[in-house]
Amino acid sequence: MTIFKEKVDEEYLTVAETKEILERLEVERATDDDREMRYELARAIEHTNRFAELDPDDAREFADKLADLDKVDEKTANKIVDIKPLDRDELRAVFAQERYSLSGDELDEILNIVNQYV
Repeated sequence: MTIFKEKVDEEYLTVAETKEILERLEVERATDDDREMRYELARAIEHTNRFAELDPDDAREFADKLADLDKVDEKTANKIVDIKPLDRDELRAVFAQERYSLSGDELDEILNIVNQYV
């Protein structure tokens, strides 16, 4: 017998925003002697500490600027914020699974925004 859980909500976050949430969770768990940190949570905290380079507010501003562009949705914007591609080839890899391709001007427009935060 399989028990399924209902998905209540879905929100896309950058690694920096995730780090902020996990830091609060880590402090909460550290103050409660009865609750231990599970292995998965410890690994997630380690990952976000290693790869979060921006301040959460800057990361959200960065993602919002990207999402304002025509061909960049919220999910892709967050992925670009996390990866910070430096050239057209790296950026094309982000869009590889999309059903459309971007022109050189569209790629350059995205890269100009990325360069503001690198």
